[in-house]
Amino acid sequence: MNRTPTLDDLVLAGIALAAGLTLAFMSRTLLRWLAKHAKRTRWSGDDVIVDALRSVVPWAAIAGGAAAATAVLPLKGAVQHHINEVLQVWVIAVVTFSAARVIAGLVRSVTQSRSGVAGSATIFVNITRVLVLAIGFLVVLQTLGISIAPLLTALGVGGLAVALALQDTLANLFAGIHILASKTVQPGDYIRLSSGEEGYVVDINWRQTTVRQLSNNLVVIPNGQLAKANMTNYTRPEQELTVLVQVGVSYDSDLEHVERVTAEVVTEVMRDVTGAVPDHEPAIRFHTFGDSRIGFTVILGVGEFSDQYRIKHEFIKRLHRRYRAEGIRIPAPTRTVALQQGSVTIPHQRSPEDTDAVSETPAAQPPDRRPGGTP
Repeated sequence: MNRTPTLDDLVLAGIALAAGLTLAFMSRTLLRWLAKHAKRTRWSGDDVIVDALRSVVPWAAIAGGAAAATAVLPLKGAVQHHINEVLQVWVIAVVTFSAARVIAGLVRSVTQSRSGVAGSATIFVNITRVLVLAIGFLVVLQTLGISIAPLLTALGVGGLAVALALQDTLANLFAGIHILASKTVQPGDYIRLSSGEEGYVVDINWRQTTVRQLSNNLVVIPNGQLAKANMTNYTRPEQELTVLVQVGVSYDSDLEHVERVTAEVVTEVMRDVTGAVPDHEPAIRFHTFGDSRIGFTVILGVGEFSDQYRIKHEFIKRLHRRYRAEGIRIPAPTRTVALQQGSVTIPHQRSPEDTDAVSETPAAQPPDRRPGGTP
């Protein structure tokens, strides 16, 4: 069109823009109301979707109003074409960023629900976000009439050079993907490496795994090193585990009585202490005739690895108090020391609490037979 825009054209364009702005405002208000209701549900995915729609729908409505306004105006073909391209790129960019947020948020919610903790495996989140943004960028180039075939060829050749230069980084990246895909380690697991590091897995990203120790310090382990290390996972296949406590009683004890009293203490601890397994069946196993005691093992049920310290603490205190009340003696180890006094050997029983320094009377020395010596 080559005619000059009239007042009617401007009024129609203004109405189209106003309609787009009004629709954007109304949609944002509606989506804000939906977000409040989405927070009440147990699934976190609806929160991610509604949050992304709050970003894309208002901008799409404004772009639609602008497109309608340009359509009613008598613009030249080239100007109309460029305006349409700008609006298309605008909508594609908004949709791409919103899709990246939605998909990355859904991936994060899935990883959190599977690990059962607040940490997330950001390696999958970051890879998903980069892939979606890359696809959106290619769609924008195609919309602008730029051929993406040479670009893909250049990226393939350049990717080979980058792969050779970043071997360690790529090794850690694929090691992290392998760790998560094999489900040997997930965020929230308590692990112990053969090198001595142990703690809760906080996050697994594209290069490293972060472990939080019980002292609240963070240990950073490269994914490649973690994949090659000998590791014990105390959370899988089940989070509940058993811990062993070694106990010993004197030889004059009634073992049936000892077993009954110990089982009662185990049941009490499992019922009262936080982190214990209430339905754990008490297990006491006698196993050793020691030097001064009969040894046995008490098996306790623990809901989670770090709970074992509190449970063992309470169990030992209550068992010691109950044994004293029942007259069950836990003997201290004894040791026999021979004291030399002249040619007489005096056996002496003492416990480890005695000092290691033993006073000994030296044997009588023979008289000095040297010339000039006094007989």
